Amino acid sequence: MFDWNGYRDALGGRLGELAKLSPDVMKGHDTLAAAATAGKVLDAKTRELIALAVAVTTRCDGCIAVHSEAARKAGASKEELVEALGVAIALNAGAALVYSARTLDAFDKS
Repeated sequence: MFDWNGYRDALGGRLGELAKLSPDVMKGHDTLAAAATAGKVLDAKTRELIALAVAVTTRCDGCIAVHSEAARKAGASKEELVEALGVAIALNAGAALVYSARTLDAFDKS
């Protein structure tokens, strides 16, 4: 379907260019990322599975490429990944339900 390794490498190059042009933006991102991974309660595997579920809900291919590799290295199994993705799928469906209710409300008030 997709060359995830090649994409991850190409993305790294482009982000390097972005970092040169806007170092403060990249520094801000890196600070957030470091803070998110510095936790002492969740293990790396759990954090990476959460990251992948969020990546699905935000439709971030770069996040999927980076965090899939990290999840595998942290010891995540395909079964654990599929369970995490199931949560993402359920929440996306739930979000559509909530926003459907909001849309009905907006329609009724128009």
